[in-house]
Amino acid sequence: MFIEELPRKPFLARGSNVKRCESCLMDLSGCLCEHRSEVQAEVEFWLLTHPYEIYKPTNTGRLIVDSIAGSRVFQWHRTEPDPEFLRLIRSEDIDPYIVFPEEADYSHRMTSYSAKPGKRSVFIILDGTWRQARRMFRLSEYLQDLPVISLDTPRTSRYKLRKAHHENQLCTVEVAIGLLEQIEDQKAAEHLDGYFEIFNNRYQTIRRVI
Repeated sequence: MFIEELPRKPFLARGSNVKRCESCLMDLSGCLCEHRSEVQAEVEFWLLTHPYEIYKPTNTGRLIVDSIAGSRVFQWHRTEPDPEFLRLIRSEDIDPYIVFPEEADYSHRMTSYSAKPGKRSVFIILDGTWRQARRMFRLSEYLQDLPVISLDTPRTSRYKLRKAHHENQLCTVEVAIGLLEQIEDQKAAEHLDGYFEIFNNRYQTIRRVI
């Protein structure tokens, strides 16, 4: 699950007094747990999540972890990274890619996805606002040697619970869906997209009454 192993921090924003499911963090009347199921995808997703995002009910990273087998969440820290995360990205049987838009100053790190025999392919998504993600990407020394893959998708966001700074910005789960489509893992993409659709519609309905 998304938050079982992470330290608790109270959620104090809008909706903080709502009685929520301990697992999916939705209002009890809109609990998603009955719709949760896991599929095996060609890749695993690891979320490197900003501390401010972990307990936000509107965070969509948890949908990836609930839906795609092998996916995990690690809390980001600039100078004290999770030791397990460091161990895994250095493991010989892991083929990690960090997901981030292409820019000239790290063009030498840009690559395209290619499955490697005997290795587990992992897409690392920086889970936070765009400003947080840029800071995580730029300031985390332990990420600087990882190859970078960018998302190339015609998708526009259907996520209505937060306002993006730019029209083409996608929420975390939409990035994962787009990546699955990009590597032609359509079955996993449709599974995750269906779960996101339920979450998105149900949360909008609930928000009108809280």
